[in-house]
Amino acid sequence: MNSTKLSIVDLTKRYAPGLEPAVDRLNMSVEEGHLVALLGPSGCGKTTTLRMVAGLMDPTSGSIVVDGKDITHTPVNKRGMGMVFQSYALFPHMDVAQNVAFGLQMRKVPAKEQAKRVAAALDMVQLGHLAKRKVRELSGGQQQRIALARALVVEPTLLLLDEPLSNLDAKLRETMRTEIRSIQQRTGATTLFVTHDQDEALDMADRIAVMNGGLIEQFGPPTEVYERPNTHFVANFIGQANFLTANVVSENGPATDGERYYKVDIEGLGTFGAVGHPGLTGTHELVIRPQRLQASLHAPLGANSITGTIERVSYTGDTLGFSVRAGERLLHAQLMTSSADMPRQGDTAHLSWEAADAYIIPKTPQGPAS
Repeated sequence: MNSTKLSIVDLTKRYAPGLEPAVDRLNMSVEEGHLVALLGPSGCGKTTTLRMVAGLMDPTSGSIVVDGKDITHTPVNKRGMGMVFQSYALFPHMDVAQNVAFGLQMRKVPAKEQAKRVAAALDMVQLGHLAKRKVRELSGGQQQRIALARALVVEPTLLLLDEPLSNLDAKLRETMRTEIRSIQQRTGATTLFVTHDQDEALDMADRIAVMNGGLIEQFGPPTEVYERPNTHFVANFIGQANFLTANVVSENGPATDGERYYKVDIEGLGTFGAVGHPGLTGTHELVIRPQRLQASLHAPLGANSITGTIERVSYTGDTLGFSVRAGERLLHAQLMTSSADMPRQGDTAHLSWEAADAYIIPKTPQGPAS
């Protein structure tokens, strides 16, 4: 069982008295060896949180504990952390090896040990052959890997990544997130990673902290925050979602992981199966992911079926998205493309789902897990 590497307790940052806090009594624990993504829109407090952990910004209140030691007021150069900035912050007048060695020089590591660790770090990012190259002669992806090597070579207590992929094109971003995750897992570096990109967070993180307005709305494994969102904001921010207002008719027995099956009524459409926390009554919001909807142009596929008219079709190569008007509601479905049975605008479509794929968002959110 992993031990806690980082504990953030009631961390708060106000930039001026009277202003709303940029970070508001944030609590979070990060296990050793895990990569945790701070995910959210611009202005949600994720970068402010990272900068306070790094020591680049003083918190208004609260504490930051690493390996059981309170470092809240420890100077940045005494925290032993490695950081990769959005701009990489490499030194253009130095070659690759000198850039990677910089942190070791600041720590007065002996020259022989420096050379050994720099060579190992460059081999780790597969750029040992470019040790004498000037950084301005490198591609964006190579610069990103050099910045990562420089952060890791000092064997940091924590690795902090501030949107390091945002300057790369889409294909290179996908390649580099795979490489970063692979390197992080090989080194076992406990990592805090800031991103606004949901795909990066879902693909790379052991756990995701979804932030909104300086607060963590949900903290958990990627599958949990995607499949079982705590709030409308989480469901809407991570991936696409259909939202339906549903009234609980009855609780129909146990599902999995402590959840219960329910029969719910959606006004004007009928009664359907769904899942949620035990003891739900009254009216709630139902969320169904477009990828969880099955579709047929010929006949309903199951008990949880809605019939409507296709208003829009979106072909993107690998997937086919389409919007179906059912009464006053517009539902979005997404399927893998096939040469057969391609829907067209104006066709009648039958959408259905498994009860376990329709999740009732609790009115009182479950608190963020630590």
